[in-house]
Amino acid sequence: MKKNKNNKLFISMIIFIISFSFLLLLFFKVDPDYFWHVKAGEYMVKNGIIHTDVFSWFVSGKYWMCHEWLFDVIIYGMKVIFGEIHVIIYSFVCVVGLLLILFLTNKDNYMKNIPYTLVYYFFFFLLIIRYLQARPHMISFSLFALMIYVLYDLYKNQDSKKIYFLPIISIIWANVHGGSSNLPYLFCLLFLIGGLFSFKCKKIEAERMSNKQLIKYLVVMILCLLGVLVNIHGVLMFIYPYQNMMNQVMLQNIMEWQSTSFNEISHYTYLLFLVFLIFTMLFSDKKIKFMDLLLLGVVMYLGLKSIRFWMYTYLVMSYVIFDYVPKRSIDKGTIAGIGIMSTAFILLTLININSIINIDYSYSFDSKDISVIKKGNPKRLYNMYDYGGELIYNDIPVFIDGRADLYSPYNYKDYLDISVLHNDYVELIDKYDFDYFLVDEKYPISTYLKYNDNYKLIYKNKKILMYKKIVN
Repeated sequence: MKKNKNNKLFISMIIFIISFSFLLLLFFKVDPDYFWHVKAGEYMVKNGIIHTDVFSWFVSGKYWMCHEWLFDVIIYGMKVIFGEIHVIIYSFVCVVGLLLILFLTNKDNYMKNIPYTLVYYFFFFLLIIRYLQARPHMISFSLFALMIYVLYDLYKNQDSKKIYFLPIISIIWANVHGGSSNLPYLFCLLFLIGGLFSFKCKKIEAERMSNKQLIKYLVVMILCLLGVLVNIHGVLMFIYPYQNMMNQVMLQNIMEWQSTSFNEISHYTYLLFLVFLIFTMLFSDKKIKFMDLLLLGVVMYLGLKSIRFWMYTYLVMSYVIFDYVPKRSIDKGTIAGIGIMSTAFILLTLININSIINIDYSYSFDSKDISVIKKGNPKRLYNMYDYGGELIYNDIPVFIDGRADLYSPYNYKDYLDISVLHNDYVELIDKYDFDYFLVDEKYPISTYLKYNDNYKLIYKNKKILMYKKIVN
């Protein structure tokens, strides 16, 4: 009887996950970086792997670390096969795949206290809607979840052999989203260090791992290091993430790299999640394992340092926090309640199905905007950072776009100074000799152009202003 109830609960949870994943599609949004990703994929399918820039008039021919090349090819391939709905299919597959990985690899813990699990899923909703975009980090989330699963499985069972899949994951990661491909060997090192200690201190306890476990972590860490090198850029991929981490201009100006702030209301979602995790561990009857505390400390530090790591906190703690949750019996209303929620998710999705299918692919421009820009035929266009992706998608050479790592050594700082009229912005404008400007009216550069007789406003739509340089 108990086994039958567990089977029904398991099936109910699978249905819940699928319906929940459909519901999340309502929160999908097009990101400006999507456009250059799909265009890069198209170029590589037709011309081979990109090693130098082909989309910017200013840095054309400069070396470009296309560290997400495999994702670019995948998303372009999906566009060819599925048409405009490809971004929705991609997002659904990524979300449902991630949720199934988390559930199936840890199902006993997820099912032992359903009310707590549902609250945990609520935090997933609050966190994931920030990242629901057709970008490579969606694949990285699943790779990261699998990584934590195999690492934690060895921590609990010294005979586990699943850890040997991690180098394969590392190779895939280095080609899909190379910018974060250092995580497998770094987390191997983290588990290795955490497993060296043995002590008891009030509620915290550490148990030293066996030599067998430590050797496995060490061997796999080395293999993951080598795995990162299996990509089109070789050893440069190993260095790449650390170069970005030291680039202060990028860290300070790219929104997704900014630190968690108490001054941003939207950031309280993550802070509330941290409180939820800490309270769960503190008020549990169980001792807190030093390894779990170490993992929480590391991901919490990363999440506070950069909002792009919020989901990684969630994924790591998915394999940690349920150990501190008490078991709860499956009462009569549990399965029915899950069924009602699943039904509600499906109905909400069906009601809004048109908004999902007929997704607006424009981010900044509509077809008329693009037509006007192309008619002007700019050769030395100045454009806002967020405009670049769509311009590339429409075969218009750009001054800058979302590939900040490419532009950082050349013109990224100059772009920032021009956009806010900082430092010697007039000299910079003269230096680049722009023939057209595509600007947002909320930026100071638009005011400068408006009151400068050398430039003429030739087009305005919504917030977009297009100025042409007057040649005397």
